[in-house]
Amino acid sequence: MAKDEPPEILDVGGRSVRVTHPSKLYFPKAGITKLELVRYYLEVSDGALRGIRDRPIVLKRYVEGAEGEAFYQKRAPANRPDWLRTVTLRFPSGRTAEEIVVDDAAGLAWIANLGCIDLHPHAIRSGDLDHPDELRVDLDPGPGVPWADVRAVALEVKAELESRGLVGWPKTSGSRGMHINVRIQPRWSFSEVRRAAIALSRAVERRAPSIATSKWWKEERHGVFLDYNQNAKDRTTSSAYSVRPLPDARVSAPLRWDEVADCDPADFTIATVPARFRSIGDPHAPIDDVAFSLESLLEQADRDEAEGLADAPWPPHYEKQAGEAPRVAPSRKKTEVTPAAAAPAAATGRRRPTMPLLVIARARKKEDALAGLERWKAKHPEAALHLAEADVLVDTMRGRSSTWTRIRVNLRNVPEDKRPSQETPDPDDDLNFWGPPQG
Repeated sequence: MAKDEPPEILDVGGRSVRVTHPSKLYFPKAGITKLELVRYYLEVSDGALRGIRDRPIVLKRYVEGAEGEAFYQKRAPANRPDWLRTVTLRFPSGRTAEEIVVDDAAGLAWIANLGCIDLHPHAIRSGDLDHPDELRVDLDPGPGVPWADVRAVALEVKAELESRGLVGWPKTSGSRGMHINVRIQPRWSFSEVRRAAIALSRAVERRAPSIATSKWWKEERHGVFLDYNQNAKDRTTSSAYSVRPLPDARVSAPLRWDEVADCDPADFTIATVPARFRSIGDPHAPIDDVAFSLESLLEQADRDEAEGLADAPWPPHYEKQAGEAPRVAPSRKKTEVTPAAAAPAAATGRRRPTMPLLVIARARKKEDALAGLERWKAKHPEAALHLAEADVLVDTMRGRSSTWTRIRVNLRNVPEDKRPSQETPDPDDDLNFWGPPQG
């Protein structure tokens, strides 16, 4: 790409969209340029707009391409075209921001030119910012969980929804999981929609307890996690036809239910999805035909609460909610040591953690954190031999405008006499760069 490369000017529905640095490689391994990303979105614009039209959207920008560092931009750029509209959102913190609303293919191309590889719309329409019109089911497999289990849990979600007269629309996440969206009547608050999502997650867990979990804390999970907190206010997920920042330019692809049992997420990329779209159209084309009621799921939430299942944990940067249990990870909970267990500890009032969890690395870049994990394993080979894949917890932590990576290890499978002590994480980057979480 030449530094003085002229922009490509596209005529999109009678509107002029300027694509700067059109030959810049956004996916080096796949050989896909910025202009090819923009053209992909124009080819599938009818389907992509179905997931984002009339919704405030968070701009997640990869200005150096998929292999570069991304940052989140909630506030609309000042130098936007006058035909792009905005709405003012209020975050849980009380702050406000004007966010972009995309209504047409020109707007879609314009945000793709900003480096928005994937699309992150809110679950609300611009005319009613307080009542979501979509329930989002995010299936997030843990480390080592096979893709077959993700598909199996998706089918359990389908069965549970249908038992309540609801219809879900499945798609690959474009990464390791799946999403299932349900259009709902915009009658309920974010908290009520989240409560319905918790009830659904727990119901699916009861259907398939060996492969599905509703547990929020990673150290308690197994199998496929149903992330109910994606329905909290100010949360976004990648929408249909979003390209994901993976080397093969994989796409979050809408599916028919009869495709779920045999689908392979690697089959859906920038290179393959446009032809599929031309051939079969958008499998989610009828998604807006019917908006469903949440009453059945909210009644289930009432029954769960009556049986002692209280509210589930919220994301860490949300204010403490009424009725919420203490928001502390199980590994950080403390239990008093009784005299029978350890008299000296009881005498001093010391407490000990319920889970042996160590923080190994905190880094701005995931690859640096993973390198730190390998150094820790080399330093403590006996402990490393006892770690199961699920004992290594890799967390993407979101700050004000970017993300960082934390790696922890759970020593539950390591004999007590082989367990290393907590050391200074390596690396231990200065994460004040990001500031507090947004919203």
